[in-house]
Amino acid sequence: MGIFQEANENIQHYVLDVIYERRSGGFVPLVRALLRALSGLFELAVQIRLRCYKTGILKTKSLGCMIVSIGNITVGGTGKTPAVEVFARALQKEGRKVAVVSRGYRSSSRFTIKRFLKKLFFLLPKEKQVKVVSDGKKIFLNSSLAGDEPYMLAKKLPGVVVVVDKDRIKAGEYAIQEFGVDTIILDDGYQYLPLNPRFDVLLVDTTNPFGNSRLLPSGVLREPLVNLNRADLFLLTKSKPDNDLTELKSTIRQYNYRAEFIECQHRSIELVNITDNSVRELSFLKGKRIALVSGIADPTGFEKAIESFGPQVAAVHRFQDHHRFSEKEIQRILKDGNKKNIAAVVTTEKDAVRFPQLESTKGIPVFFLRVEMALISGENVFQDSISRLCFK
Repeated sequence: MGIFQEANENIQHYVLDVIYERRSGGFVPLVRALLRALSGLFELAVQIRLRCYKTGILKTKSLGCMIVSIGNITVGGTGKTPAVEVFARALQKEGRKVAVVSRGYRSSSRFTIKRFLKKLFFLLPKEKQVKVVSDGKKIFLNSSLAGDEPYMLAKKLPGVVVVVDKDRIKAGEYAIQEFGVDTIILDDGYQYLPLNPRFDVLLVDTTNPFGNSRLLPSGVLREPLVNLNRADLFLLTKSKPDNDLTELKSTIRQYNYRAEFIECQHRSIELVNITDNSVRELSFLKGKRIALVSGIADPTGFEKAIESFGPQVAAVHRFQDHHRFSEKEIQRILKDGNKKNIAAVVTTEKDAVRFPQLESTKGIPVFFLRVEMALISGENVFQDSISRLCFK
């Protein structure tokens, strides 16, 4: 990890500790007060922007096809990628020609010295060409160029076009013109207001729905809770069959009385070896000493899921969200694993696409946990939604 990257991660950890009141003393009260003041300004900007779209000061555009937006109102992992998979497969099954359009968070362009110098002096123009991650038949970009989520979706959704551009109107038009799609799924699209009309699916993490109910940067909300009123459907993620979500649903109903609820959970399926794609059953973990590695917004769900299969967790390595792992970092983790006599390293599927090509794993297998989204309740609501989207 480079010096600047390490400093950036340390700052992010510090700010999160301040937000969640895990730190006290020193400059913490001053930092907290500053963050809350900035949150007020951020909320004002968010609401002015929304008002501008509602009144027509800022224009919206229709692409002439079905648009499904899947997003959230908080930062961090609510399970958008598995939700996109579920909707894409269901729409594809009904005969729709589907494209996933993403902004490609932390995707990069190919490095050249000329490009670097232009970027340094702010001379780099906007990307003219939409990035095609997959045409539904072939994957053209790796995770570094495409972004983690678009690359994962391209691998897991054969027959679905995946394109990336910060201008998602341009990306959508490209997908329609070049690939003849009739349905576009906006990955993380709840805050992307220029495209209308559309069907808004909003994900809410039942384990931490709205954080401390404050907006960025003193909380995790991207918009005020009143903006829950835009959602057409709520996916309550990370639910459990015995969860009582009455209070959460009541809170949401204060702002949105019409959208229906679907409760869903992330179900662990199997372990996949990242070097040869061989598969192990989850029972493989029972009683074994393992190390956990993650670079996601909230790793607690992943860690608890692994712990439920009965391993002895000898080491936990947490990195910043979307961290791109180096060979040196992984080898250091494996070296530490040999000292602790671990039998395996386990990471998330999202992290696995950011692992380097490993020449050697020092005799320790490295697996990622494959998960899928499963509906606990609201199957009829989901099917009705898909039918409406397909004009049935």
